[in-house]
Amino acid sequence: MATVVLVGTLDTKGEEYAFLSERLRELGVDVILVDAGVLGEPKATPDIPREEVARAAGTSIEVLVGAGDRGAAVGTMSRGAGEIVHRLHDEGRLDAVLGLGGSGGTSLVTGAMRSLPVGVPKIMVSTMASGDTRPYVGASDVTMMYSVVDISGINRLSARILTNAAAAAAGMARAEAPQGAGEDRPLVGATMFGVTTPAVEAARERLEELGYEVLVFHATGTGGRSMEALMRDGFITGVLDLTTTELADELVGGVLSAGPDRLQAAGELGLPQVVSLGALDMVNFGPRETVPERFRNRRLHEHNPTVTLMRTTPEECAELGRTIARKLSAARGPTTLFVPRGGLSAIDREGQPFHDPEADGALFEALLENLSGNVEVVESEANINDPAFAREMAKKLDQNYRSWRNEEQEETR
Repeated sequence: MATVVLVGTLDTKGEEYAFLSERLRELGVDVILVDAGVLGEPKATPDIPREEVARAAGTSIEVLVGAGDRGAAVGTMSRGAGEIVHRLHDEGRLDAVLGLGGSGGTSLVTGAMRSLPVGVPKIMVSTMASGDTRPYVGASDVTMMYSVVDISGINRLSARILTNAAAAAAGMARAEAPQGAGEDRPLVGATMFGVTTPAVEAARERLEELGYEVLVFHATGTGGRSMEALMRDGFITGVLDLTTTELADELVGGVLSAGPDRLQAAGELGLPQVVSLGALDMVNFGPRETVPERFRNRRLHEHNPTVTLMRTTPEECAELGRTIARKLSAARGPTTLFVPRGGLSAIDREGQPFHDPEADGALFEALLENLSGNVEVVESEANINDPAFAREMAKKLDQNYRSWRNEEQEETR
């Protein structure tokens, strides 16, 4: 029988978790209730008490209560709950995890959920689900469900929403993914943006012809983080990092940064990678009126009503070149950089709004001046979206992957 693990603060949400438990059992699944509360006595009977959760985090309830720091307690119990759910999953006793809460409960429970592998069902019913969910979802596959009303007792509306959540969790827990499809093919990642879609589509098709399964990630900050998290988890064993635009947002202050560690996972892990400079001609903002005042006189382009793009300057491009050179030069695995001198995106070519040979030239010059000799460089006069350019990137990744795989096999003999 499938098992849904409930994680929550039973001192404040005991009634709601008891309701969820009843609905889940009516749906024919087992339930394990984990108490991650600190402030008061639980208002429902847990299967795994808060004392055990605190011990899993390396402390005790008495210490947390004595410290009187709610924020620190939430973080600590989140880590402990993460250890608990990870152990339950390893023991085959967790088929899905479900939680509910306000801002504190959402932070606690989703922190624990993110410790589980991608693919394990994770549902969070939250008052925060209609806002910015990035702090809660991160690079994982947490499903956020808006509670509409505050989670405070059971009423006719909350009962319907929580019943839906229980049904979703039960269904996910029972569902089995198809087995065998593509599992014998190497899994590689690729990064794509709207303005680099033709390139990635051409490269993906060629890689599939060569025998790879390709996961394409939208380079929106969370996309880059998700791809690199899957590398660190051992899922992805090669990368066609064609669209490195998230680095521009990190440098300049756009809304789609993937953080300062972007473009480092493959190199640190020694994985084969082929990298290009897709969409480094732009920084991303929301609607035009949300562009910061200091950028209002820059070259802006409304991609659509909710996305405004800003052209990177020669100075910013030079700094991006130095940053990429530093990151790639530190790579431990086979690494190739493809330089598209004909433009970095669909709107960075002659006659298009972001065509700027001076800025692109500053990027190329800084890159090539600072790149170490262990990084292979392939230069082309093509625009990044030229299908031939994309297919050459796919061919090179195949070569790098085969070389890397041969070395791995030699080391294990």
